[in-house]
Amino acid sequence: MIKLSKRLEAVAGLIGQGEAVCDVGTDHGYIPIYLLQSGVKKRALAMDINEGPLLRAREHVAESGLGEYIVMRQSDGLSSFGAGEADTVVIAGMGGGLMIRILEEGFSKLEAVKELILQPQSDIEQVRRYVRSHGFTIDEQEMVEEDGKFYMMFRCVHGEGALDEAHISDGRQTAYDRYGEHLIKRNHPVLRRYLRKEKMQLEKIKSALSVLGDSERAKRRQRELEEKMSVILLAGKEMDAYAMRRSDGSD
Repeated sequence: MIKLSKRLEAVAGLIGQGEAVCDVGTDHGYIPIYLLQSGVKKRALAMDINEGPLLRAREHVAESGLGEYIVMRQSDGLSSFGAGEADTVVIAGMGGGLMIRILEEGFSKLEAVKELILQPQSDIEQVRRYVRSHGFTIDEQEMVEEDGKFYMMFRCVHGEGALDEAHISDGRQTAYDRYGEHLIKRNHPVLRRYLRKEKMQLEKIKSALSVLGDSERAKRRQRELEEKMSVILLAGKEMDAYAMRRSDGSD
């Protein structure tokens, strides 16, 4: 069995049983190999925009003896993906802006897909908002820390989410989009560490702002920091509240 990094293992852990997976930006091809070796999927499509990663992936697939079941394809995002070729699409390890662009350009092909597994490296809040506003709900999330870096990943399925935005404050919705509703409600320990780190960094930046004096630039930056801090504090309070409910047996 191939050994995955902590990040990729968490991504793979969100994938449900099915026939086939399409791994967009496959790089070394580790996820398709792992999913077939573990029996989660029977077939895989490994795609990447660059030939170099595909060459590495081909080598690893050949070593695994799964060449008959894993198809390699050079593709810019989902451009070479055919509707119905996979029930799971994985997009992991790239910036959130690029991920949204890939989803937008290939959106018509996703109707037949059962689930999207996304792990953006940046702009996570924007990615969550995009899928939530395009007919998907995030039904599971995970977060890991590896080599001092934090990673969030989530599974999206068709349908409206459980959140009734009309009854959720803007602050709570922002906290859910920024840090993950499921992670907050689970009082996830890695998210706890991440929030503490974010809070400390913001406090350091706020302290350093004093050198800018009372300039308009300093005021604008101060407002940005206060907004970020308020969302961090709200996420922490939400986590405390859900932890208390579970300890009382009321959730």
